[in-house]
Amino acid sequence: MDSKGHQIIKNWFSSKGWEIFPFQHKVWNAFHEGKNGLLNAPTGSGKTFALWMPNLIKWIDENPENYQSKSENGLKILWITPLRALAKDIQKALQLSVNDMGIPWEIGRRTGDVSQSIKQKQNRKMPEVLITTPESVHILMAQKKYKRHFKNLDAVIVDEWHELLGSKRGIQTELGLSRLRSLRPDLSVWGISATIGNLDEALEVLVGPETGSDSVIIKASIQKNIEAVSILPDKVENFPWYGHLGLKLLPKILPIIDKSRSTLIFTNTRAQSEIWFQNLLETRPDLAGTIAIHHGSLDRKVRDWVETSLHEGMLKAVVCTSSLDLGVDFSPVETVIQVGSPKGVARFMQRAGRSGHQPGSTSKIYFVPTHALELVEASALRSAINTEEMESREPILKPYDVLIQYLVTLAVSDGFYPDETFSEIKNTFAYQTLSIKEWEAILQFITVGGKSLSQYNEYSKVDIEDNGLYKVNDRRVSRRHRMSIGTIASDAMLRVKYLSGKTLGAVEEWFIAQLNTGDTFWFAGRNLELVKINEMTVYVKRTKGKSSKVPAYLGGRMSLSSNMTHILRKKMHQAVSGDFSDIELRALEPLFKIQNDWSILPDQDQFLIEKSFSREGCHLFFFPFEGRYVHEGMSALIAHRISKMTPITFSIAMNDYGFELLSDQDIPIEAALENNLFSTNDLVEDIMASINSAELAKRRFREICQVSGLVFKGFPGQAKTKKHLQMSSSLFFDVFTEYEPDHLLLQQAFDEVMSYQLDEVRLRKALKKISEQEIIFKQTERFTPYAFPIMVDRLREKLSSEKLIDRIRKMQKQLEKHT
Repeated sequence: MDSKGHQIIKNWFSSKGWEIFPFQHKVWNAFHEGKNGLLNAPTGSGKTFALWMPNLIKWIDENPENYQSKSENGLKILWITPLRALAKDIQKALQLSVNDMGIPWEIGRRTGDVSQSIKQKQNRKMPEVLITTPESVHILMAQKKYKRHFKNLDAVIVDEWHELLGSKRGIQTELGLSRLRSLRPDLSVWGISATIGNLDEALEVLVGPETGSDSVIIKASIQKNIEAVSILPDKVENFPWYGHLGLKLLPKILPIIDKSRSTLIFTNTRAQSEIWFQNLLETRPDLAGTIAIHHGSLDRKVRDWVETSLHEGMLKAVVCTSSLDLGVDFSPVETVIQVGSPKGVARFMQRAGRSGHQPGSTSKIYFVPTHALELVEASALRSAINTEEMESREPILKPYDVLIQYLVTLAVSDGFYPDETFSEIKNTFAYQTLSIKEWEAILQFITVGGKSLSQYNEYSKVDIEDNGLYKVNDRRVSRRHRMSIGTIASDAMLRVKYLSGKTLGAVEEWFIAQLNTGDTFWFAGRNLELVKINEMTVYVKRTKGKSSKVPAYLGGRMSLSSNMTHILRKKMHQAVSGDFSDIELRALEPLFKIQNDWSILPDQDQFLIEKSFSREGCHLFFFPFEGRYVHEGMSALIAHRISKMTPITFSIAMNDYGFELLSDQDIPIEAALENNLFSTNDLVEDIMASINSAELAKRRFREICQVSGLVFKGFPGQAKTKKHLQMSSSLFFDVFTEYEPDHLLLQQAFDEVMSYQLDEVRLRKALKKISEQEIIFKQTERFTPYAFPIMVDRLREKLSSEKLIDRIRKMQKQLEKHT
């Protein structure tokens, strides 16, 4: 391919001093041949231009004499991205390229933070390129005569597809693409993904299951150089406990920040980022003004300032969360520090790639463990980087709530005909198995509210017109629906504002509910005093003092990926074999020795159970090394099966390596093991009996209610409280349970508990693995290094941080007497 367009692009690359990589040529050729596809390339390798340039080549070749002339093109390229922050970077990069080539294209952006006046201007005349989010695509489709926007559309590019895959936002993207393909059958659809294990499946989800030979996966053969360095404590404690070690290592991190032009310090939770920012400032007041904090709950203006300052090289360091995982051009970032295990290889590599963000450069990342055993994870991550063992993102199947929202979106705009829409939806990966019976139940739900709600006009949203068109004619229903489009149903957030009026961000309602007027909390890197709460707004003022609370956010704790558990076990085997060649394992050698002396170091083909007694009662520790989420389901299951043998109650605690059952009476573990304790027989029934499945399903149902439009969160400035939403969704849950137990949304709630919260597939695999291992039961005189952090996690829920630290120190001293 050496057309005029191709030559102009080559010249532009040369003018920048860049070479065109072979994978970019491959993408351009495949695009030119009319193929759809998925590009897999590391961060900072030029993947954006790989998908952008073939669109320009096509334009120039179709208009060789007047490609620089202004004409009424309409929207030609839709660029979908998961993050607003990403949209700005892409807009800047694409606009600069067309300006350089004299192509009079406008690169527009349409996300939640774009002004209403710009959106109205776009409605009148679309730019040639629109960079937007999945939600904003659906908001466009909810407009009257929305099809006019897409009549000239040539291509859809879905950026960071791995971030959307396996989420309801990904399903939104699939549904949007299904409608766009029906409007433009020759539409080119391409995805960009940096790190993912199941590429074939990711492609199939993106372009639909019936793609055949029209789709292609192109991998960049660029080897991303990643240097991972663990920050080691001078002395590893023999009895590690969760969360304490990271801040002790802060003095070792300061020299790294000092010698780097700019550093991103990634934490896994927003609370952790606040704590680290606070401690950095207290330790080094001279860094004030040169360090910043960035996470998703901060006000958009605050985040914009941080991102701009980072671009311009004005900041020495930014403490952040996954809010800065993605991005196009943070070239000033020289160093990345990861605090605590990221729990997955892909996330670690994604974050490492934020430094050395140019082709051929080395990305450097420092790993700061938050407890001693995380050093094993550090060693596992380095091995995984070298072997490129990536996690897969499992796609979601048939979420009825997203489909209901989508159908009302179509009905709010120009309406839809069920037969043709059903055919479109069946061509998506997510809904390929949707049955006629399910389809008819969904149509009944949006038109009359289903069997249970048919007596209430409020739930009869969609009218069936004489010609069979399904359409919303009620303006109030339309307005409420447009305000509710989206699948991110977070807990109610309260704005945090100074009395003077400046907004700092938002915190979850449940956290503020724990505070009284005059209480202090640390947020946005500031120590704040609660003055009053009025209409979903928390009014604060600056204060001094150090004993402030840090807002915690629901869902903050992550779990080891299945890929990481596999690599972690390999590293454990290395230690069992006496191979301490890895620097991290060498640091942990004394800890492993105590574990082996007091119990055993379990190998890959062994499953360890430890039993010990204390004043609290009988402790059983199990070590599957399968991650917190699997342990949550497994611990409840094991407790239930033991309690079926004898009347007994348990306290349960867990971490990523194992879990604890504590009872005030002796636990008959030997008898339970003889009774097929780890069997997969009757697994689902036992899980449902072992947990309060109805309560868990009720929590999932709250989100399903919001996405499907059963409950309305309220208009801007009039948002309903979390308590109100909970009561509403609980009422629906109870009504459906009693009168319509086969309701699709009720089924979905229970399915999501099993599939996502308890990860039934992984739990089943874990139990099967245990049944094939040698089960080793050890009665220990005292808590071992493996058991100690799990027990501390349980104490953490009951004690204040000061009392917890005192208790742990006493216990550590007692245990160390025996070493």
